[in-house]
Amino acid sequence: MKKNSLHYLQMHTNMESVINELLPSILEESNPETNDNLKIPYDLFVETVEQAPIAISITDKKSNILYANNAFYEVTGYKTIDILGKKESILSDKSTPRHVYYDLWHTISSKKIWHGTLCNRHKLGHRYLADLTIAPMLDEQGAITHYIGMHRDITLAYESEKKISNQKLLIESVINSSPIAMLVIDDQDKVILDNHMYKTLVTDLNKGEPATFFLGLLRNEMGDAWQKIQSKQQGFSNHEFKIESKGHQRTRWYSCSGNWFVENAVNADDFFENVSKQYLILTISDITRQRRQMQELHVQTLKTLMSEDERVRGLRETLLASVHQLQMPMNQINAAEQILLHKRDNQHHSLLQNLQQIQKSGEEAITMMENCIPEILNTAVIPVNLNQILHDVLLLSEQRLSKTAIDIQWQPLTALPTMLGSENRLRILFKQILDNAIDAINTSNNTEQRITISTTTDAELIYVFIEDSGPGIPVEKRTKIFEPFYTTRPTGGNQAGMGLVMAKEIINQHHGFIEIDPAYDLGCRFKISFPLHKQSSRSLT
Repeated sequence: MKKNSLHYLQMHTNMESVINELLPSILEESNPETNDNLKIPYDLFVETVEQAPIAISITDKKSNILYANNAFYEVTGYKTIDILGKKESILSDKSTPRHVYYDLWHTISSKKIWHGTLCNRHKLGHRYLADLTIAPMLDEQGAITHYIGMHRDITLAYESEKKISNQKLLIESVINSSPIAMLVIDDQDKVILDNHMYKTLVTDLNKGEPATFFLGLLRNEMGDAWQKIQSKQQGFSNHEFKIESKGHQRTRWYSCSGNWFVENAVNADDFFENVSKQYLILTISDITRQRRQMQELHVQTLKTLMSEDERVRGLRETLLASVHQLQMPMNQINAAEQILLHKRDNQHHSLLQNLQQIQKSGEEAITMMENCIPEILNTAVIPVNLNQILHDVLLLSEQRLSKTAIDIQWQPLTALPTMLGSENRLRILFKQILDNAIDAINTSNNTEQRITISTTTDAELIYVFIEDSGPGIPVEKRTKIFEPFYTTRPTGGNQAGMGLVMAKEIINQHHGFIEIDPAYDLGCRFKISFPLHKQSSRSLT
């Protein structure tokens, strides 16, 4: 830049005269080899700077303002006549830290361009944020002669940006404080946003990426409906899943809900295109506590339903046991009476009469006790799913199982057909067999403590297999275990109660069959079968 032009710039206060004198030198020096036809007329340049939508000012080395365009007035409130000759510091506000100004002057004094944000004060007194760029102007020797500054009011943009940022922080805080795991998944099943509760699922479930795991469960359960609701963005709610982990106490329940939304693309390539991407908001709630409460209530309901039947059966068992106990001495008395009758000996006539009297009294007592044995009331026959019955039995036995190290392996057939039967009696049946299996394992020295319950079916029958890793039942005793008060235990004699007798009675009422699998040698396996369409009556006795 020529010295005479710079001197002229410092001397003039009128914007037009300054630019008119300065511009030819600037244009000439900017590209001296440029064709004259390609040079920009200086009056056009003047108008361009004057009408530029950004505030432009030129100062001397001491920061005295020599020129300001129209936009400068619009941003700062200062007209040209008010600002010329004044220092740029007239715009400064004390809220801008000193180190910012230090960095500004250190940068431009080093002949570098500075860009940053200052808090300025408008002529009317209010503060505004200025996005400022200051560049030094150099002479032919490279010395700084002037500074040119350009700035714009970014207050509204800053406030909008901060509001968005605050809203984002607020949303994140709400999401992270939520007791429900929340996440956003893109169309490639990739998690792009999650909260703290979701992160805990990674370690709690030990199933890899929880999102992938639950998406697999949801798609498997919903089948073709998944694609339909996804395409219509209908969403879904309260799909519950039971997650089994190692150890009986670690079973947990989760409820999944979700909704799809579409986000428009924000990159430049898609500015003129209607490009969008679909996302799924998935929430995963741990409902284990609620399910356990419901389960406890369900168990109490089952116990209440079974209590009357069990009371009647318990009373029957007690009375039958008493009859059984009385029958043995009565049989001996009857045998002695028969011997004396054959002898026809008057010497033992009084003894014979005593025996006959005892015999009569005993028979009367037995008859009275038999008359006191309560009848098992009729019960309604309804379609029954044995998987649900067996699940109820496991719930009823959960407290007892929790005190043992027995591993329960539950292997139900998913699509098990229903059968006609009494829910209560079937629960009693399977609970008797399960209790028998638990007792067998508890009396065994086998290191493996396992009970496996499985169901299956064929064209005519439904099968239930209950196997345990206990000592098993010897072949010669397998026909006797369904006799009253027989036991295979080493202690307790032959008085074992009526458990398996009651079980067989219930199976007979359902036209079923029970046997011990002769091919199983790792303990004992009961095989119970029921006909699919055998029952036609409306009640069981």
